[in-house]
Amino acid sequence: MSSTKNIRVGVAGFGWMGRVHTQAYARLRHHYPDLALAPTLASVADEVPGRAEQAAAQFGFENATTDWRDIESDSSIGAVSITAPNFLHRSIGTAMIEAGKHIWIEKPVGLSAEDARAVALAADKAGVQTAVGFNYRNAPAVEQAKVIIESGDIGAVTHARFRFFSDYAAHPDGALSWRFERARGGNGVLGDLASHGADLLWYLLGDIDSLVADTAVFVPERAKPTGATSGHALATGGELGPVENEDFVSSQIRLASGARATLEASRVAVGEQNAYGFEIHGTKGAVFWDFRRLGELVLSVGDRYQDQPVSTVFVGPQQGEYGAFQPGSASAMGYDDLKVIEAKRFLQSITDGKPVGATVWDAVRSAEVLDAMTESVSSGRWVTPGA
Repeated sequence: MSSTKNIRVGVAGFGWMGRVHTQAYARLRHHYPDLALAPTLASVADEVPGRAEQAAAQFGFENATTDWRDIESDSSIGAVSITAPNFLHRSIGTAMIEAGKHIWIEKPVGLSAEDARAVALAADKAGVQTAVGFNYRNAPAVEQAKVIIESGDIGAVTHARFRFFSDYAAHPDGALSWRFERARGGNGVLGDLASHGADLLWYLLGDIDSLVADTAVFVPERAKPTGATSGHALATGGELGPVENEDFVSSQIRLASGARATLEASRVAVGEQNAYGFEIHGTKGAVFWDFRRLGELVLSVGDRYQDQPVSTVFVGPQQGEYGAFQPGSASAMGYDDLKVIEAKRFLQSITDGKPVGATVWDAVRSAEVLDAMTESVSSGRWVTPGA
């Protein structure tokens, strides 16, 4: 620990995700005592009166402010978590980068691929490191699935299904927060959940050749909130306003490898709580993962083709970052652990001077997929992402 250096960090936006980032920083030394760079919680910003002060009191930030520009102008801060609403990602991200700060920013990094690309280009020009909140690829089971696929254990991938279903917006009394506005929340469930699916699909299976998509809004109006909201608050009796972005997306995908895939996401799926995962089939076998059973893979390998057994495999200390959290297989990890891994890789990238884990360029790739989906819905045609 004597060789550990400190880096002062700020958090811009303290809703639920700002809390998750802060907790990840606080836990880093517990799981990675030999990490060369350790965070000091320097400043937290949130425009809601009292929220930043409460965060400072609870987590020990040295300073609290309602203006993220106070973090930008503080030359002692070397790294910033950007966990503000989507429409602020580009302005806050580029400002922090131009101030010489490394950034850990939540997906989807703005409202479009153009926004994400602006942040990525600014980071390249400034020579700072970036990290993006594609946390599901950090799960040791997902990393093991990648090893299995690349080793050829399931043969050549033929088809796959990626599914991100949740009920967080299923209640008709869900408040009309910024998440449901086109100008502030972007493309709805595409940026919120399908962005994760697009990243996982690329991470495991490679580039997309083309896609066709369909979207829908199933709860067309919601009540406007009377005050600040956090998370997925309910609101009743207020003035109704229109839901401007997508509740649901379904896409058929042709991969550059020749494989086929589907990607579905819904924020209004009653009976589904964080039902995130994938099913990947190959010429010799298959591998399945469900986020709700984070440390498990369902695997079918062998040479039988027909009636081939399926088994559950528990990941352990030999897979990914599992060993930093649990000593033996089948001891549960959780969502917040994935963010600790993300924080570790962010700080490691600063130490190494090169990317470790997902970067803003991964957000650009994901956003190009989402933009292609939107274009496909409009045109009714197959679209090549980024073309």
